[in-house]
Amino acid sequence: MKPLDPRLLRYARAARGVFVLGALFGLLRTLAIIAWCWSLAQMIAAAVLPIIGMPTGLVSDGSFALTDLSWLALVAVAALFLRSLASWGTDVVAARGAVKVKQQLRGAALDALDVGSPERGDGKSDAELTTSLGRGLDALDGYFSGYVPQLILTVIATPLLVLSVFLADPVSAITVLIVFPVIPLFMIMIGMATQAVQDRQWAQLQHLSASFLDVVSGLSTLKIFGREQRQSERIARETDEYRSRTMKVLRVTFLSGFVLDLAGTFSIALVAVTVGTRLVSGDFPLALGLFVLLLLPEVFIPIRQVGAAFHASTEGLSASAEVFEIIEGSADAGWIVDGYEARGERSPLGFAGVEITRNGRSIMEPVSFEVAPGELVVLAGPSGSGKSTLLSALLGFVNQSAGTVYRPYEVAWVGQRAGLLQGTVASNVALGDPEPDAEMIDRALVAAALPGLAQNTVLGASGAGLSGGQAQRVSIARCLYRAWRYDVGAVLLDEPTSALDAASEAAICAALRAEANAGRAVLVVSHRPGVLEAADRVVRVAGAAYSESPAAETEVTA
Repeated sequence: MKPLDPRLLRYARAARGVFVLGALFGLLRTLAIIAWCWSLAQMIAAAVLPIIGMPTGLVSDGSFALTDLSWLALVAVAALFLRSLASWGTDVVAARGAVKVKQQLRGAALDALDVGSPERGDGKSDAELTTSLGRGLDALDGYFSGYVPQLILTVIATPLLVLSVFLADPVSAITVLIVFPVIPLFMIMIGMATQAVQDRQWAQLQHLSASFLDVVSGLSTLKIFGREQRQSERIARETDEYRSRTMKVLRVTFLSGFVLDLAGTFSIALVAVTVGTRLVSGDFPLALGLFVLLLLPEVFIPIRQVGAAFHASTEGLSASAEVFEIIEGSADAGWIVDGYEARGERSPLGFAGVEITRNGRSIMEPVSFEVAPGELVVLAGPSGSGKSTLLSALLGFVNQSAGTVYRPYEVAWVGQRAGLLQGTVASNVALGDPEPDAEMIDRALVAAALPGLAQNTVLGASGAGLSGGQAQRVSIARCLYRAWRYDVGAVLLDEPTSALDAASEAAICAALRAEANAGRAVLVVSHRPGVLEAADRVVRVAGAAYSESPAAETEVTA
């Protein structure tokens, strides 16, 4: 777990502004601290020395007279004001930067998921992604409001304050340099322990979120079989485990705060004893000694607070690391890659020697076939043979390990899941169209065998309110609407009639034939006999092999 991950600056530009402005405010605050300590030390010396009778020796060297108290007080007030202003500015910059950084990281992660969807291979469930992009990134508030300002202050203030102590008293500065590394050493040791317990806590939270989503999704089935009580007990156990891991994180946090404060206190005390001894012996100016004593706590405060703030921000760091993995995963999921060609409209689509591997193993032998404009081709084969994977490669959701994939630049497609959203039927059919064409929506619904479905029918979440077959036909209507609206060059469909009866399937096949007759290349993944009969050609894949046949010859071995 890195205190500062360089990827944060790469994927969230707002973070750069936080560090730049934070450094400027940190410099202003450091200068104000030095001015405050100096003016306060001079004021105390000027007020005390007349009372103790101006002793001989070095005690009175460099001190001011009582008449100088007014302007010394003015300097002290001005320094205090600047210090408060710098602290306020740092907090504002950090708070606003946190909002922008979270927004940019969420946007980048969602874009990455969109590029790779629906063929993500990261193994993360929807609940885990939601937790990372929601609760996890929200935890970055603590990172930016607490940890980042202290980190910047440590980098900016500590060297300047140590230099000020050195100019005032080299002996004290050398002592500080000797004892100072003790605190970072403790921070590293405790940070390693914190990383372990925080990672376990975050993993438990992810597991709890996924379990809860599974229970909610299958609640009706659990009720039917009377198993809801066991799931309730399981959620309670996992919740208690998360509570236990959270308490372990808090114990480490409190322990680290105690250790850092103890180390800092002993370090300050060691330097203070040497300064006090020389003041008592009269070998050290009073004003200079007070200046060093006032400045010493400020030297150690940033490093102590950065250690304490780090523990409060570890959850956000753990979540952001997962978000970075999501973003970087899109580098291998983009649709404009080597071996991928997006050609002009009304051009053929196809595969030339395409191989696809997963986990280092080829899932099919080189595939080569083409779908010309005006042709309806069905891609058939047993489950798991790679049909949907080939379609995903054509869409750019997965990358081939060899060969070339080519297609028209604009396509319309239907996946195995309807993918409907809450809203009206019209908004689902014209999804993404800023100016929907009502007449074209009706035409698409009729072509998808839904002539009686009103456009203003309101659907619930995930298309609730429609049967499985109706939802599938609405998604086909969406595909047809896009094909007509944008005059695309190809139409791709993955098992479009799996939930339809024979009559509805025949209507969909007629609509696909019409699209082919309109000059579009139509590729359908299906094993239904009615769809196979409607095709011009059938391309069969069987894992590591494929073959082609006319539509009439449905019995073809791979």
